[in-house]
Amino acid sequence: MKNKKLIIICGPTGVGKTKLSIKLAKSLNCEIISADSRQFYKEMLIGTCPPNKSQLLEVKHHFVHNISIQNDYSAGLYQKDVLKIINKLFEKYNFIIAVGGSGMYIDAICNKLDDVPASCKKTRSKIISIFEKKGIEWLRNEIKKIDQSIYKKVDLNNHQRMIRALEVYEISGKPISYFHNEKNIKNDYQILKFGLRTERDALYSQINKRVDLMVEQGLIEEAKKLYDYKYLNALDTVGYKELFNYIEGSISKKDAINLIKRNSRRYAKRQITWFKKFKDIHWIEKTDDTKMLEIILQSLQSL
Repeated sequence: MKNKKLIIICGPTGVGKTKLSIKLAKSLNCEIISADSRQFYKEMLIGTCPPNKSQLLEVKHHFVHNISIQNDYSAGLYQKDVLKIINKLFEKYNFIIAVGGSGMYIDAICNKLDDVPASCKKTRSKIISIFEKKGIEWLRNEIKKIDQSIYKKVDLNNHQRMIRALEVYEISGKPISYFHNEKNIKNDYQILKFGLRTERDALYSQINKRVDLMVEQGLIEEAKKLYDYKYLNALDTVGYKELFNYIEGSISKKDAINLIKRNSRRYAKRQITWFKKFKDIHWIEKTDDTKMLEIILQSLQSL
């Protein structure tokens, strides 16, 4: 498969990855793989900003709305699934496009992730019990003590991610970063990474507009339908957890929407920081899709 190419389109939320990837896929006559950690879930139709119905009809997508929120899913499981799909698609196509803003899932496509120990209900319950008594600062301090590498990378407001890191340490005696000791997967195909970026003010403005659009499309109603499942990891997600607080009456609707905007902007900032560690991304300044498409196609022709 020496002439096969896997093209990755990455960048922060709201920058325009979906539209560009569809134009590119149609130009190259190929299919798209999602590398977004929340678009997998079929119950989350609005808050994860997946491709809409018409976009899904334009180009076949994989890993969009393919599992339930009640399924436990991880980057390790995704890696096993996605590599099977990639090999299968390369039997038919010379190009595949992977698109997303979840850095860990893009890593799972490109790099070998060592097997992280499976969750242990007893251990996890014990950690959650202590967390509920001592709070998030306790979690942060524990992670700082056992795993400096993860402490520097993890969202220190994401208690689920930190609980998981502490759980792995309790089970294995090794920090979770040990299992993220990535090595390049030996592929017969070439991986090419293109990142989209734009001025921060423009990105934040686009994120704010997108949140307003999601609310118009029925995000609040969707959150109400999913409220009974709020304890699931899949729903510990920007756009839902703020609305769960509104549903419970602890904040107003206006405050919930403003918090979604703020937390989405913060998430985008963390994504930008994550992608900066990759030295092999060809960055493209955000402009109209036709111009960005031309840049990518010209790059492919020069290889």
